Parts: sequence; structure tokens; C-alpha cells
Amino acid sequence: MNDMPDIATLQRTPDLESRVVPEDHQDLRLWLRLLTCCNLIEGEIRSRLRSEFETTLPRFDLMAQLLRVPSGMKMSELSQHMMVTNGNITGITDQLEKEGLVERVKVASDRRSSLIRLTVKGKRTFKKMAKLHEEWIQAMFGGLSEKSRGALFEALGELKAMTQAKLSGRS
Repeated sequence: MNDMPDIATLQRTPDLESRVVPEDHQDLRLWLRLLTCCNLIEGEIRSRLRSEFETTLPRFDLMAQLLRVPSGMKMSELSQHMMVTNGNITGITDQLEKEGLVERVKVASDRRSSLIRLTVKGKRTFKKMAKLHEEWIQAMFGGLSEKSRGALFEALGELKAMTQAKLSGRS
């Protein structure tokens, strides 16, 4: 099941990190390595979702959000959670609704609002996708030792907290 390219092949493939030279600042090199890893992983996930399920990562992400809130979410809530515009959410929702994967349910207290929620078919479909998605992620990270995964998780958590603190402190 491991159809991932070997490390030597990946190291020869041009990417964002290949632009750096040893004289570049360590922080720039780190940023480009992080961005390259994200792009490689995301690209592989997008490709597999397309080939295995004829779907996109945004559609997968929207369904993942809805699975966590069985009662449904408003478009604005989905937009905030996914960090995209309401227009993007509307387009994705329209597609998924046509396929019978989500439904719009009017909010009794606000006739202008609807809750978006997964249908039974949507839950069943998403759970199949999520199972394979998890296997893909495990395969991609499987080459790292448990110790390395833990250290990377901790370091990225530290970076996230530090970045959030700096961003919330600016005006």
C-alpha cells in the first residue's frame, strides 16, 4: 500500500526549499522547509481525494466540520471554522446538497438562516473518506520515529502559541 516516492526522489524534486542557499538565514530556511512539507502533504491528500472519491479537500473539510456538530452549523460558523468566505461555503454546500450529502434546515427562530448538516448518506460517505484519509496521513508520517513525531508536535505547538501571542499583541 506504500506508493510514496522514496526520500532520494523527493530530495531531487524542486520545491520552495530548493530556492535557499546555505547563506540564507536559518529562520527563512525553516519557514521554507515547513511550507514545502505542508505543500507536499496537502498536494498528496488532494490528489488522493480526487482519485479515490472524486472530491476536493474543501468538500472533505466542510463535511469533517459537520460531522463534529450533528445538529448542523450556520454558513457563517462554517466560514469561521474553515477560514474561508461565506461565498466559498455556499458553493461547496450547493454541490454537496445536489449530491444528497448535506441538507439545509431552516432555523425556526430566524427564517433567514439555515443550518447545514450531513445527511445519512453524507455521514456514511464521509466516514469512508475519513478512514482512508487517516491511513494516508499515518503512512506519510510513518517513517518518522515516535520520538521525532512527538518532538515535531511539541515544537510546532510552541511555534503556534508564540505566533498567536505575537499576532494578538499587534494593533
